[in-house]
Amino acid sequence: MAALDSLSLFTGLGLSEHKARETLKNTALSAQLREAATQAQQTLGCTIDKATGTLLYGLASRLRDPRRLSFLVSYIVNRKIHTETQLSAALEYVRSHPLDPINTMVFEQECGVGVVVTPEQIEEAVEAAVNRHRPQLLVERYHFNMGLLMGEARAALKWADGKMIKHEVDMQVLHLLGPKTETDLEKKPKVAKAQPEETDRRAAKDVVENGEAVVQTLSLMEQLRGEALKFHKPGENYKTPGYVTTPHTMDLLKQHLEITGGQANNGICFLRFDDTNPEKEEAKFFTAICDMVAWLGYIPYKVTYASNYFDQLYAWAEELIRRGQAYVCHQRGEELKGHNPLPSPWRDRPTEESLLLFEAMRKGKFAEGEATLRMKLVMEDGKMDPVAYRVKYTPHHRTGDTWCIYPTYDYTHCLCDSIEHITHSLCTKEFQARRSSYFWLCNALDVYCPVQWEYGRLNLHYAVVSKRKILQLVAAGAVRDWDDPRLFTLTALRRRGFPPEAINNFCARVGVTVAQTTMEPHLLEACVRDVLNDTAPRAMAVLEPLQVVITNFPAAKSLDIQVPNFPADETKGFHQIPFGPIVFIERTDFKEGPSGCVESLEVTCRRADAGEKPKAFIHWVSQPLTCEIRLYERLFQHKNPEDPAEVPGGFLSDLNPASLQVVEPALVDCSVALAKPFDKFQFERLGYFSVDPDSCQGQLVFNRTVTLKEDPGKV
Repeated sequence: MAALDSLSLFTGLGLSEHKARETLKNTALSAQLREAATQAQQTLGCTIDKATGTLLYGLASRLRDPRRLSFLVSYIVNRKIHTETQLSAALEYVRSHPLDPINTMVFEQECGVGVVVTPEQIEEAVEAAVNRHRPQLLVERYHFNMGLLMGEARAALKWADGKMIKHEVDMQVLHLLGPKTETDLEKKPKVAKAQPEETDRRAAKDVVENGEAVVQTLSLMEQLRGEALKFHKPGENYKTPGYVTTPHTMDLLKQHLEITGGQANNGICFLRFDDTNPEKEEAKFFTAICDMVAWLGYIPYKVTYASNYFDQLYAWAEELIRRGQAYVCHQRGEELKGHNPLPSPWRDRPTEESLLLFEAMRKGKFAEGEATLRMKLVMEDGKMDPVAYRVKYTPHHRTGDTWCIYPTYDYTHCLCDSIEHITHSLCTKEFQARRSSYFWLCNALDVYCPVQWEYGRLNLHYAVVSKRKILQLVAAGAVRDWDDPRLFTLTALRRRGFPPEAINNFCARVGVTVAQTTMEPHLLEACVRDVLNDTAPRAMAVLEPLQVVITNFPAAKSLDIQVPNFPADETKGFHQIPFGPIVFIERTDFKEGPSGCVESLEVTCRRADAGEKPKAFIHWVSQPLTCEIRLYERLFQHKNPEDPAEVPGGFLSDLNPASLQVVEPALVDCSVALAKPFDKFQFERLGYFSVDPDSCQGQLVFNRTVTLKEDPGKV
């Protein structure tokens, strides 16, 4: 009964029944919205109009501090906050003053309370901006950056409604320039780019061109290289800081150059899987990594596995024992933990004894944990005598039951690099503490020693990226799997619709550094928009449909309309959509005058060139397909969900209950009927969308990749 009461309460706010039911599934959101609506009804003593209901929903879905709910509800129901812009300012104010008592006068100034912006003021502000840029507008016409006009009008009228400003800009530009011509629809030519070999040589410096100083910035390739610009030349490994040389180093480097031909940058790249732990390695993960590397546009010279070299690694372990640099130890795992474990009583065990025991380990004569092979060195982090081999009676996904002892990463990594004659071995910053063991082991065996280069991880706010924590999210049911579009795994980004070019561009702009880098997600999303704007064909979809009947439809049957796939570049082709006497528009595009829920509208139509200019432009569908649309928000509520100071309860307590909204049924024009998984579209006015693999015959599922522009109102 309570659910039915809440449903009627939410639909009374103007939510569609579908949206109200989806809201009820979100416990935290529905509780906060129920409280807001109840308080509003008690204050008003009457039905809540849709405009107020929309603001209350926005408040409930974005407010993080429920203690401020009553205060903000009172401002909404008393019409002191009556626009989305004011609500965003109010939410920002309470977010930035979490503990302070609210200074009402300052709060109202920050939120524009009492400021009224009339349509006449908007018209005047836009007219002033148009006049300032009139000569350039007449020359560039529709290639002019209209955002400049909107920005200037918004600067003059901070509390004006953004949609009203955009509509007024559209109207005044149309009135000044007239309808778009073929020339206007041609894509603006891009400035010619410098050739790669020329661009790669550029540095950030001042140069003089035509007598004027010009600042040149680093090319994307140079930004991408970052620390890689400091890479040693082939054969000059010994010039790297910290590199350890031996009497054999120069001869080994000479042999290395003869084998590789001196290749390094612009050479070849190996993709190797260090599959040294049969308990953790699964073939499906390796397959997924190969798929993602290919999706990003890279083809490795060769895909290899540490298990390819198990025989050679075992032979080298025996040689290490013979040289007195390794021994078999019987200390248990728990004895080796902690900062100051006791030295092994078997450290000085005779060589022949360790060789016999190591062979016994291989033949399965020890239980797991009864014996390990340890190397005689101390690492940077103070770890003494790291383990080289341990006993594991678990079949390996590639070698089966051939082995019951397996090498560790500390032992394997540098030796596999040596076998493959790697020049630069790239790994993340946490492996810096292994650099000394990397050099030590190669030198202890007198084999070619590559150079390990460490770089900082690229992290994102509002996300977790470690495998362990993503597994926890999956196990807790917070996400469906590794490819859940709310995650930032590559498989998840692909499923959400991120183009690989956008990810590459983002990484290039961030650059490669030795420092840990944490970026805002909207910077990645901006790269996505840049790519999809040029590659995602346009279509129309309606999320909350309202039927519109055209009573004077000018034809006996539906008309077929040719629509450009890319309005700014008609050379990219057209698609056909029907236009009939019944169309569907977004319910939010109709301002309700009557009370109750309007089910249908009756309208008349006229030619575009007859009568005065239109007040606004909206999108519509006719004879549409039904589909499911999934709208995504951030998975976590705080920037740093792993920071105990910011989220004391741990990252699993910080999940955003509104991170997924499913809209079904939504309507989409029939031009997308043959779309396949991962096909991408721009749905006019709604955002960029990608076909999800869950789609089946007759039932398409779309993921919203990103909105058309960043939402500045997110709190």
